[in-house]
Amino acid sequence: MESVAQIKQLLADADGEELASLIERFSDDGRAGVRAAVATACRRARRAQCERERLGRLYAFEQELVRARGGGAAVGLDEVGRGPLAGPLAVGAVVLDPSAPPVGRLDDSKRLSPSVREAVAREVRARCSACAVIYVEPHEIDEAGITASLRRAFAEAVASIEDAGVQVDVILLDGNPLGFDGREVNVVKGDAKCASIAAASVIAKTERDHLMERLDVEHPGYGFADNKGYGSAAHIQTIKERGLSTVHRATFCTKLLS
Repeated sequence: MESVAQIKQLLADADGEELASLIERFSDDGRAGVRAAVATACRRARRAQCERERLGRLYAFEQELVRARGGGAAVGLDEVGRGPLAGPLAVGAVVLDPSAPPVGRLDDSKRLSPSVREAVAREVRARCSACAVIYVEPHEIDEAGITASLRRAFAEAVASIEDAGVQVDVILLDGNPLGFDGREVNVVKGDAKCASIAAASVIAKTERDHLMERLDVEHPGYGFADNKGYGSAAHIQTIKERGLSTVHRATFCTKLLS
């Protein structure tokens, strides 16, 4: 007979069907330590089942949208960095492979911890049919404005996917209509409802965060590694004291410098 410690380890290491089998196997064990371990494993199994059901809804929602537009391949688009004072706008684009869905907590990137985002991003890149991240630099945002910059970045992201050899039939876009392409389908809160938009959100967020960490080294003192260019109190104070770096969006900082 396995010891309590061995059973705890078996349950902790297992998942899926193996975990269910172990829970059933040890459910009649009368030892207090085993009962506690089985109860913990049951809670973990229930959470995993809820997550599978949530992911199923994300994929089903997306498939219904695509079917309504005649079917075919869908690219999900999402932007990160619309509002920061510094750093580029980033747009992620992902075409998921229905036969190899990413494993992990695919969700709106803002709802994931950095470590979970990184794991999900690796999964998406490994399993998707195609993905891309497009940047619009701060000086380009200053020149064109944020709305025009978004349109341009979304169009370039779709073009990048098509250049990779994927025929795009439907464009699933988080948020309100931009009217940049006739294939556009807008989904409010799409990064929490639609699988490929969530994947695009994660890809764009992780890539932009890494870029801001590199910019922190190139432009020390503004705290880019921590604030990612957003207007934290410390960041705003540094701007007032030191002025703008070359990666700040001057039009976003006008009031701070006046």
